[in-house]
Amino acid sequence: MHITYKHTKYASYLGLFTQAIVNNLTPLLFVTFQKQFGISLEKISLLIIINFGVQIITDLVSVKYVDKIGYRLAMLLANFCCFVGLTGLGIFPQISSNAYGGLVLAVVFNAIGGGIIEVVVSPVVEALPGDEKESAMSMLHSFYCWGQVSVVILSTIYFNTIGIMQWKYMSIIWALVPLFNAFLFMKVPMCALVEENERTSLKKLFTVKIFWLLFLLMICSGASELAMSQWASLFAEEGLGVSKTFGDLLGPCFFAVLMGISRTIFGFYGSKMDLRKTIAGSSFLCVISYLVAVFSPSPIVALLGCAACGFSVGIMWPGVFSLSSKYYPQGGTAMFAILALGGDIGCTTGPGVVGVVANISNNLHYGILAAVIFPTLLAICITTFNKSSRI
Repeated sequence: MHITYKHTKYASYLGLFTQAIVNNLTPLLFVTFQKQFGISLEKISLLIIINFGVQIITDLVSVKYVDKIGYRLAMLLANFCCFVGLTGLGIFPQISSNAYGGLVLAVVFNAIGGGIIEVVVSPVVEALPGDEKESAMSMLHSFYCWGQVSVVILSTIYFNTIGIMQWKYMSIIWALVPLFNAFLFMKVPMCALVEENERTSLKKLFTVKIFWLLFLLMICSGASELAMSQWASLFAEEGLGVSKTFGDLLGPCFFAVLMGISRTIFGFYGSKMDLRKTIAGSSFLCVISYLVAVFSPSPIVALLGCAACGFSVGIMWPGVFSLSSKYYPQGGTAMFAILALGGDIGCTTGPGVVGVVANISNNLHYGILAAVIFPTLLAICITTFNKSSRI
């Protein structure tokens, strides 16, 4: 088979699909971990913080080393770590005297792999030949959503047919995805995003106020998305009192479907839409979605609020990447790594705030309500950006 840049794009899509697996499989098992291993809500929250905390460290390391080792080796390392992490999620807690320690080790491997994917996959696609980069970026990130949907639906089918207590085998099955993708990245052609002598230095980027505004937008984007998606399953089960199957399908699954739809729409029609206005409108919709999820007296309407949040956050993450590429086309991989760092800070902060507030108040509704600060701040930041920018 003749391998072309089209296959590079497909491998990149599968890369974000893999990242969705490592980020979203574990949250579906939070209640199971509580029951099987006797893990507290506080330690469950710590798993989320460890996941994105390690991704933050990975982002920082990637700034220095990704360009040196190259995109291909970086993606091979990322997929190998995800393979070990997903396999280990099913094995480490069973063979360790400390089940929680086994979970932490698996989460760390997954976080390293997911962090490298997050840093590398966007510049890989950005560097490919072709126009309409904004649409390509949004389409790429839609595969994170379709990965999340697949994880929820297929895992739910598995849990209801094989049994939730056999979850460890489901994790090992999912590990085959990054294993396959590693073989793809051995073969596909790669392009450099920016030649070394043409890159804008990070030192120069750090002196520009608008770049810091973009960095803050990434923090708010990650926090707005993950504060809801990471807790949607548990919120549905314990906060709204619905069954696990019903909660997973109408909570994180519907969230991911609508997020994927919004990114796919922008992938097809992004060249005809004003990206800055789209992000601004999405941030206001996100605030409304959070408030509906928290204050609606109907569990069904509250779950729909969770799902609508998915549509509202869909364009935020890839949109900020695209804005950054437009303003600083010579930023290179290091710029994407710093932006991914901002996103991961948000991904850690958002769910962390929910968990801390929920633990203090003993009410997950209050935790979700506290997270409304992030889309509110995002709306303020993008409004400020629109007034400050000239492009």
